[in-house]
Amino acid sequence: MTWLTPDPGEHPALRLRRLLDEGRTIAVPGVFNGLSALLARDAGAEALYLSGAAFSASMGMPDVGLVTLDELARAARQIVRVTRLPLIVDADTGFGGALMVMRTVRELEGARCAAIQIEDQRDPKRCGHLEGKRVIEVEAFCEKVAAAARARQHLVVIARTDARATHGFEEAVRRGLAYREAGADVVFPEALETEEEFAAYAREVPGPLLANMTEFGKGPLLPVQRLAELGYRLVIFPVSAARVAARQVRAFYRDLLREGTQAPWLERMMTREELYELIGYDDYAELDRSLARGTPEEP
Repeated sequence: MTWLTPDPGEHPALRLRRLLDEGRTIAVPGVFNGLSALLARDAGAEALYLSGAAFSASMGMPDVGLVTLDELARAARQIVRVTRLPLIVDADTGFGGALMVMRTVRELEGARCAAIQIEDQRDPKRCGHLEGKRVIEVEAFCEKVAAAARARQHLVVIARTDARATHGFEEAVRRGLAYREAGADVVFPEALETEEEFAAYAREVPGPLLANMTEFGKGPLLPVQRLAELGYRLVIFPVSAARVAARQVRAFYRDLLREGTQAPWLERMMTREELYELIGYDDYAELDRSLARGTPEEP
């Protein structure tokens, strides 16, 4: 399979909706480019998450709202076209007001993304587990959520509230209910601090919920199975792979520059054959040969 020929399947947003309708809890690994996404798919992922923090870091920048819509849409398109898996895209605050949120939805749905996540922070936004966040008024964010729901055709709308850190648990609950009423398909309470809070939130805000299991944050690292028991349907691991990759690549560069050879790392590398299999080298070669022969590619 290559992305150079049309995808015969349904829109990935419909696949994500079907996964949510099944009532199962889906572990959603964070990815930050096409290669990391292929690795997640190869490991068995059913859906993927393009984290704003991981994507910003891959560009060498902090997650403080510096990424543009065009940059995000281009990265999302790259991931979807090579994996054809449902992709949840972290769109931060939606890049502006309600009309800009609508454009963001149209751009990402046009890139065959499955879901958009927007949050109720004020610009400039901050990482959800750091101090110094501010949130906009409930009514203003409900307008953004309603705009996203109106603009989409199939796209799943995920509304994140950062109010737990700024105004307390009860305000996060109030906002979750309001955002659901405004049209959110999934509610994402960011930076809950205890297992008891995760359980209480699920009791008080009915419907599909997303849990963020980011490392080094304010909350506990709960297993997917436990979150399923509590009532969460999507569990994201937004920056885990980026952190692992960054630490390992840094160690490799240090050894390479100190020793002047990569030889000690060979057993920790993918072989040429493994990498080519992952990226579908033979599929592209066969497509090229079929074009030379003038024969159609097998579906």
